[in-house]
Amino acid sequence: MFKKILIANRGEIACRVIKTARRMGIATVAVYSDADRNALHVRMADEAVHIGPSPANQSYIVIDRIMDAVRQTGAEAVHPGYGFLSENPKFAQALEAAGVAFIGPPVKAIEAMGDKITSKKLAQAAGVSTVPGHMGLIADADEAIRIAGQIGYPVMIKASAGGGGKGMRIAWKEDEVREGFQSSKNEAAASFGDDRIFIEKFVTQPRHIEIQVLADGHGNAVYLHERECSIQRRNQKVIEEAPSPFLDAATRAAMGAQSVALAQAVGYTSAGTVEFIVDGERNFYFLEMNTRLQVEHPVTELITGIDLVEQMIRVAAGEKLPFAQDDLKINGWAIESRLYAEDPYRGFLPSIGRLTRYRPPVEEATPTRAVRNDTGVFEGGEISMFYDPMIAKLCTWAPTRAAAIEEMRLALDGFELEGIGHNLPFLAAVMDHPKFTSGDMTTAFIAEEFPDGFDGVALPHETLERIAAAATAMHRISEIRRTRISGRMDNHERHVGADWNVALQGLSLDTVVASADKSWSDVTIGGRTLRVSGDWLPGQPLVRLVVDGAPLVFKATRIPGGYRVRHRGADLKVHVRSPRQAELARLMPEKVPADTSRLLLCPMPGLIVRVDVAVGDEVQEGQTLCTVEAMKMENILRAERRGVVAKVNAKAGDSLAVDDVILEFE
Repeated sequence: MFKKILIANRGEIACRVIKTARRMGIATVAVYSDADRNALHVRMADEAVHIGPSPANQSYIVIDRIMDAVRQTGAEAVHPGYGFLSENPKFAQALEAAGVAFIGPPVKAIEAMGDKITSKKLAQAAGVSTVPGHMGLIADADEAIRIAGQIGYPVMIKASAGGGGKGMRIAWKEDEVREGFQSSKNEAAASFGDDRIFIEKFVTQPRHIEIQVLADGHGNAVYLHERECSIQRRNQKVIEEAPSPFLDAATRAAMGAQSVALAQAVGYTSAGTVEFIVDGERNFYFLEMNTRLQVEHPVTELITGIDLVEQMIRVAAGEKLPFAQDDLKINGWAIESRLYAEDPYRGFLPSIGRLTRYRPPVEEATPTRAVRNDTGVFEGGEISMFYDPMIAKLCTWAPTRAAAIEEMRLALDGFELEGIGHNLPFLAAVMDHPKFTSGDMTTAFIAEEFPDGFDGVALPHETLERIAAAATAMHRISEIRRTRISGRMDNHERHVGADWNVALQGLSLDTVVASADKSWSDVTIGGRTLRVSGDWLPGQPLVRLVVDGAPLVFKATRIPGGYRVRHRGADLKVHVRSPRQAELARLMPEKVPADTSRLLLCPMPGLIVRVDVAVGDEVQEGQTLCTVEAMKMENILRAERRGVVAKVNAKAGDSLAVDDVILEFE
């Protein structure tokens, strides 16, 4: 077994590999760029080597810099994680030439299956059903338009060397092909150093289901069942689960057998994933094979009990797989929520900054439930504009799908994160969505269910009453504390009134609070009495209570006259007032927000790639105005209405902050 391995990656996957290596007694080496000098993976590793400036194309994907770090530290093997150099055959070749083990598949397998054009040709030659498309390289946008017309709209424009949704666009008409082709090439070049593009038919109403495979160098190969990855935004997976709620045993076995056969046909070893599109009749079509560990591998580990990173290391060291296909059973259900530094209230645009508060739920594992959080950040650390916006992967496990979802709801409710925009509210909203809970979803779920974006959740009346009862009890605790601080210790509870009014989500609820014990209060709302119990104290931002016999967990921060409450995708202002205060509050005018309708504001911190208009230009609704790059993704900003450009305040190459003015209109 290896004594020392280097992890050629960063963030949560680097931390994930370090944990397994540490458990196996293997020393670890981290690499880091300027931006990651104080990163968590650097702190966790036994050694760390600086490899260059912050941009990935000057550090993490520069083979020579990684090889220098290998030589400096004497690492015997390298785990590439995912992304960066994980599917780069030249990197694997360089390691092989240096006598260093690559904790991944052989070079030939990477070349055969890592390139999406080549892999489709091989799959077709092997008789595997594939999605119709053009597998050759495409020279320019005009050729792309011609090919798209032959295939038939809609089409998917994809980077040959791509992954993680980078360099991928869906086009429904010619002008979207032209625009998407160039953006895909730009993103592919920036993310992978390879701008080759291909086009395939976009299958409507699809489900994205993938099979995890594992093979050793002794001819043994198995599949570890499937993962459902249909909840996606911009082709980037957001929520995954294992197993799929859609597959039956026969389809699972057929997909697994085909995946293993394909892996063996190319001499594959290590962990890999075969991705499929599955239609409503459970017909499945090969998409691609990812010759690396997948981001969503934890859900497979949770339902099989197999540490995939450990098996990758052991296979690379020449060991045989310690199990056969019949040994791999499905145990329970696992859900993964990807926590991104993306603000759902601003169109999911990237957010950067310092994590002023980062308190994930406690990780635990019992025979009936499990919570796992794979992360690469810490409280006080910064989210950089240079890399993928993922903060953490929150996973839950339970014996059934319904129980796993409920565990995820509670875990999301209890996840404290402040300082940046993030998608926790959106993840919580999905967990309560009927289509998700029923398992009736496709890859179009987000586009169909949130066509106008995400602006929060309207909570049901029963939940609002429970929050109102909690807020009333919390207010009582705060008021009692105030009387103590003021020195009025004797008979202090008589100074705290019993009658209150709680205003939230457009409702005005009269409440009456009574208590016979410091640990609980009885709150009456509309003739119904709810008991509120717990050990919450004023100033605690995470509230864990039991209301009417059921747990209630939410984030609460003080605002004038009440609390800002965040729960299950809702962001509420909850005002607790005396009856007289409530009467006067109804007479107060509402503050009108500033008019920004004549301005184009930068929606996220980023770099201006290009400005497509000039002063005096008349623009039409939907017309491209400019492109902003952030976190390796190009974001096209379009006109919301017809207008004339009065002033241009930014140019290509400018770095802008959130809400900086790019354009002004007459």
